[in-house]
Amino acid sequence: MSKENEMEDELRSEYDFSQLGEGVRGKYIERYRKGTNLVLLAPDVAQAFPTEEDVNNALRLLMQVAQRQVSRSSESEA
Repeated sequence: MSKENEMEDELRSEYDFSQLGEGVRGKYIERYRKGTNLVLLAPDVAQAFPTEEDVNNALRLLMQVAQRQVSRSSESEA
């Protein structure tokens, strides 16, 4: 392949960039600043808890159980 062919524009002629309009600078900056808390679930966990709501409910229940355990430990020490 010659240098001339390497530099050839690969865009199709039917693209009409005038219809795209102007971009919006910083459109998603607030989302970016907030960060993310996405977590990849193992396949077996994802099968048991297929929706976001299922995962959140299970974790809330686990938090309640853990809190009860902490409370019982504190009471037995007193």
